[in-house]
Amino acid sequence: MERPYSVVLADGHPMVRQGVKRIIEGMAGLQVVGEAGNGVQLLEVMKDQVPDMVIVDISMPSLRDLEAIRKIKAIYADIKIVFLSMYEHKEYLDYALSNGAEGFVIKQNVDLELYPALEKIRGGETYISPLAG
Repeated sequence: MERPYSVVLADGHPMVRQGVKRIIEGMAGLQVVGEAGNGVQLLEVMKDQVPDMVIVDISMPSLRDLEAIRKIKAIYADIKIVFLSMYEHKEYLDYALSNGAEGFVIKQNVDLELYPALEKIRGGETYISPLAG
């Protein structure tokens, strides 16, 4: 049996993390292996658990200008990064892509977009929300 595709969730709002986790748990072959409420916690989780993907809020507290994501990408270049954003503005999309994101999903559509986004990204493609930009 193939090992599950592992995901770490990082969002400052526990309710958002739980909602995203519930969506992921309904997807075959994916498993949430860690959670973080800020960038410092994300780096701590990554010490114990190196996932295939990190799903992170683009405006998460203590991320320090995406320093945590840059560090993760520098150490583990193969980890896929998906940014969640409540903002549809092109500046956020550009910011995400320039910081190594393979995916950009608008939070208001996470229930509809997360599955197709993760499938595309797992297949080696980039996913950008149709609402972005």
